[in-house]
Amino acid sequence: METREQTGFFIGEWQVSPHEGTLSQDGNTVRLEPRAMEVLVYLASRHGEVVSRSDLENKVWTGMLVTDDAVTSAIIKLRKALGDNAKDPRFIATVPKRGYQLIAPVTKPAAGADEVAVVDQAGIPLASLRADRAKVALMVTTLAIVAALAWAFLSSIAPALPESAAPGPDETTRRAPSILVLPFENLSEDRAQEQFADGITEDIITDLSRLADMRVIASNTSLALKGRQVTPEQVGADLDVQFALKGSIRRLGNNLRLNAQLVNTKTGFNVWAQRYDRQATELFAVQDEVTRSIVDALAVKITSKEQSRLAKRATDNLKAYDYFLEGQRLVKVSSAETNARARGMYRKAIELDPLYGRAYGALAVTLAFDFRRGWTESPLETLDRALQLANRAVALDDSVPQTYWALGFVHLTRKEFDQAEQAAAQAIAIAPNYADGYGLLSLIKVFRGDPAKAIELNDKAIRYNPFYSFEYLVTYGMAYYALGDYEAAIRVLERGQERNPNAIQIKVPLAASYVRAGRQDDAEWVAEEVQMFSPTTTVSSIEKAIPIAQPAFKQALLKDLRKAGIPE
Repeated sequence: METREQTGFFIGEWQVSPHEGTLSQDGNTVRLEPRAMEVLVYLASRHGEVVSRSDLENKVWTGMLVTDDAVTSAIIKLRKALGDNAKDPRFIATVPKRGYQLIAPVTKPAAGADEVAVVDQAGIPLASLRADRAKVALMVTTLAIVAALAWAFLSSIAPALPESAAPGPDETTRRAPSILVLPFENLSEDRAQEQFADGITEDIITDLSRLADMRVIASNTSLALKGRQVTPEQVGADLDVQFALKGSIRRLGNNLRLNAQLVNTKTGFNVWAQRYDRQATELFAVQDEVTRSIVDALAVKITSKEQSRLAKRATDNLKAYDYFLEGQRLVKVSSAETNARARGMYRKAIELDPLYGRAYGALAVTLAFDFRRGWTESPLETLDRALQLANRAVALDDSVPQTYWALGFVHLTRKEFDQAEQAAAQAIAIAPNYADGYGLLSLIKVFRGDPAKAIELNDKAIRYNPFYSFEYLVTYGMAYYALGDYEAAIRVLERGQERNPNAIQIKVPLAASYVRAGRQDDAEWVAEEVQMFSPTTTVSSIEKAIPIAQPAFKQALLKDLRKAGIPE
């Protein structure tokens, strides 16, 4: 096998070093983000072929939720680094309605003209493109499938953490029965029912997370396994859970069929199984039955307060529930347009069910997002309306942690730190397994000037959510930056950027950390990206939006951002 030093290759006059993440030409070196480099390597492995956007998403962002413009963003970065022009391309051509094509010659140093070695980011050859293309195509396909499957499963089950953030065993949670709810399989012919199946998965997780005498893995981790052929035994070993709930649902018109099985992950045997054939309008009653059957099967002790909370339903209106789920899907894309569309969905849900507390809370969060990301022309009015809606959410439904989470998030956005911390703590009190509650409380601690406590809380959050979202890494990064451990901050923030390359909330602390670590070129590159993706982001807009309680900490951050090149 070739060494890492031998695995570089040329695209035109540019020397590509995948393991270093750099392009070099005539003494000029440009650093690429890991995901952009993976796109370039994959295009090089299929030199001259038209590669579709979906193919790039599947190969480069395997198993990840990506925004609509993730591929476009990577291509823009590559063209900028290569000095290419989309209208008159010399390197990467856009083929309308089909995809992208690497048109520049690809060569390897000291290799024959008919051989090109293309490597992945670890420096491992992906393919040797010889004249005999048919033979090589089989090899490339086999290697790609094996590598993709292995990487997708392992990275989603056990993503790496910074050493100082790696969670140790929690004896309290170890003693309690532990469970992972696998994504319910949609057996409907209508693919639009996928989010319906996901909603049921998340609702059952929410119900179980409210039980103090159980350890329940968060929905982020559960839904990361969607579409993957994993067994209860596998997830039991990798996530250290004793039980897995698996199921399927078919919704056709007003008919509903739901199958559920509770499996012992050590033996592979069913502990409990049931099939439900009901009217679709009885969905919420079925969810209640499933939750109670799990509690009974595992002999979990529940308090009278927990019984009371489980008895309360978020809504009984199926159409309102559909609108709510569509809003949840849209808000995850995280753009001004989809945030506005999500708000429309939540409002439709509220029109059908004016007592739907979770919909009010979700609506409040979209307004807080508008404020934080500069998507509103009336910021003060937006924040006031967000607080009204969040308070209304809690008043209508104080039995679920999400309404208190929304209230806490809005208070934090308003820089009302005491109220924010109280709301986040109440979310955890309602649902001791609620990973996002610990995550929010961790973020509040960072901004209040207690980064060590923030790291401790974030560690606890990821015990319940091993496939944590990039926001958790932002919190780690901010905490390490506040502690002065800039290398640790860079490590976690770079990992967060791999998961969401367009997220401004990652790039801001990353640019500041690069400045502190003496990596000025990298800081300026990230600052340029901030302007590329969010031209309205300035030092003054960050100062208004970021809720840091300590003036000295805030001013140090703003000074670093100015040095990185963020405009005033």
